[in-house]
Amino acid sequence: MPTATSEAHAAVPVAAPRRVVSVVAAYVALTKPRIIELLLVTTIPTMVLAADGWPSFGLLLGTLVGGALSAGGAQVFNSYLDRDIDAVMKRTRKRPLVTGAASPRGALIFAWVLSIVSTLWFWLVVGSWLAAALNVVAIVGYAVVYTMILKRRTAQNIVWGGMAGCMPVLIGWAAVTHSLAWTPVLLFLIIFFWTPPHYWPLSMKFKGDYEQARVPMLPVVAPVRKVAVEMVGYAAAMVATSLALAWVANMTWVYLGVAAVTGAWFLAGCIRLYRRSKAGEAKLREMRLFHDSITYLSIVFAAVMVDPFLTDVLSVR
Repeated sequence: MPTATSEAHAAVPVAAPRRVVSVVAAYVALTKPRIIELLLVTTIPTMVLAADGWPSFGLLLGTLVGGALSAGGAQVFNSYLDRDIDAVMKRTRKRPLVTGAASPRGALIFAWVLSIVSTLWFWLVVGSWLAAALNVVAIVGYAVVYTMILKRRTAQNIVWGGMAGCMPVLIGWAAVTHSLAWTPVLLFLIIFFWTPPHYWPLSMKFKGDYEQARVPMLPVVAPVRKVAVEMVGYAAAMVATSLALAWVANMTWVYLGVAAVTGAWFLAGCIRLYRRSKAGEAKLREMRLFHDSITYLSIVFAAVMVDPFLTDVLSVR
């Protein structure tokens, strides 16, 4: 007959793997994989455009791996630095550093490891010192400039802090060409102008959370109508930049048409939100605009990726 001691020993081999899986899952969650996904969505089309076709599989895979490590490191730094904010916001109370699933010390070490490895990866594996340098700028921009300096001090935090999220297109271009040009700068600006009308609707939805955490997101400190006006302005600048890209990069009418139609669609969504705010409507449908912003960016960058494979006869010039 098995004793209580023997049963306890038998349970150890089962509990140990579960514990390992739980810890691994917690540290993966710290990297915020869904945000990494969105960053990589912009990297692949940029590399295709830079190579005027598919870059080598090794270069593409290497850049994506480096980008995932880099974005993961920046997000873990953010999770570590913002753990006090996460603890008081309903939306973030279940994050690993709040629940205790991961330790602050472990998270900080993990962030440094990912950041250092990603930089060395771009330099030694991808073979681009420029991509490695831009990678450092991206991590510092997100962890220090946005998280440590801007987020708790200014309502323009996501505007300037969001520049770190634009860096993957510069890194992807540098990985292919070992240089920069006006084309990746315009791709950078598309994402830069897209960020406020993408993130502010989410801030509207969780305004109470940000108020409780004392984070001065623009929807917290300004009237909804003012926020909506700024969103329309940024969206208009985004559309104009996406159209300018067609000329600068000598792209086809296919890209130009996609950029124009999807840009008009997203801009119209921002205008509708402004009109609802002006009319004093209670339901702004801000989360619909948030999800539409992701759809917009995905479609435009899909058009960027397809464009190099289209015939030269269709080019804008």
